Amino acid sequence: MSDDTATPFLFPAVDRKKVAAAFDGGRITSDGGVLLLAAAERRIGIADRLAKLIADPRNPLFITHSIADILRARMLAIACGYEDADDLDHLRTDPGFKLACGRLPDSGRDLCSQPTMSRWENAPTLREVIRLTYAMIDTYCASYRRPPAKVTLDIDDTVDVVHGHQQLSLFNAHHDERCFMPIHVYDPATSRPVAILLRPGKAPSGHEVRRHVSRLVRRIRRHWPKTRLTIRGDGHYGRPEVMAWCEQNAVDYIFGLPGNAVLNRLLEPAADDVRVQRAETQAPVLRRYAEIRYGAKSWGCERRVAARIEASTMGLDTRCVVTNLAAGSAEWLYDTLYCERGRGCAAQRPAVHDGSGTSRYAE
Repeated sequence: MSDDTATPFLFPAVDRKKVAAAFDGGRITSDGGVLLLAAAERRIGIADRLAKLIADPRNPLFITHSIADILRARMLAIACGYEDADDLDHLRTDPGFKLACGRLPDSGRDLCSQPTMSRWENAPTLREVIRLTYAMIDTYCASYRRPPAKVTLDIDDTVDVVHGHQQLSLFNAHHDERCFMPIHVYDPATSRPVAILLRPGKAPSGHEVRRHVSRLVRRIRRHWPKTRLTIRGDGHYGRPEVMAWCEQNAVDYIFGLPGNAVLNRLLEPAADDVRVQRAETQAPVLRRYAEIRYGAKSWGCERRVAARIEASTMGLDTRCVVTNLAAGSAEWLYDTLYCERGRGCAAQRPAVHDGSGTSRYAE
């Protein structure tokens, strides 16, 4: 009769303490942190919330893995760095993951396998996918104990490179890659994601952004009808369709505004003053702020524009933002309100991109 039990062996003593290695500890896991993630997931209830929105055509008498269990296993695996569904073939027996999914590590049923996971990843219909997106917004709103008086939402897109010819992927000349460009929306005050929309690898048009913003605002106002909303984004979100919709629906906005010859001409008196002051004081850098009324031909009206004008030994650098906010100085609008994007959407996108493995669409 063979004996597969490995014999313990000794390591050199440490501070006169005996150190031995043995292999009789039973079943162990290297992913103990998954239990903390599971506790957070159950507190939010995201798996159960999403599962209710996906139709299950299976006979209830023959169901081994509920949709909620499948979603929970997939989310926890991704959060622990296992982005591929193939990883479930060995994680399904992992004692840590089984405990996290509410099953006993030894006597409980194993979790679902990769084929089951892959079938359900492709099962939701378009309507169900839309409902799942709305559920993310509902979950975000539910994270507040009471409706806030005001909320700023950062909107931006990110490039997600693909390694094939997946549906919706396009070649983007700016990034020189075939990619998706999903839109991310975050609440910078809490660093919480509000919505993430997978979309083709091209810059969104004004009509597309307006549709997304209108759906987002309508959903949030179902929960918070009296909350003042501010949308904040860079230049390619400051489209006339978006600004007009925000003004008609009592939504504040502040967007980056690309420079042009007309803006430069209107700001020339302020810019010239900054150049002269820097030359007189011999300062390496001098920054000032200005405010004008500007109306592009496509706008059909004039809007408030705040400009940051910086003169240095390298020359003149002017950045502008457009807003419908009546309060606040040009300095506050640009430096405090607009540049806070660096701590909001711009800071959160890399964490979501790297932490959730969204760059592995084709692997």
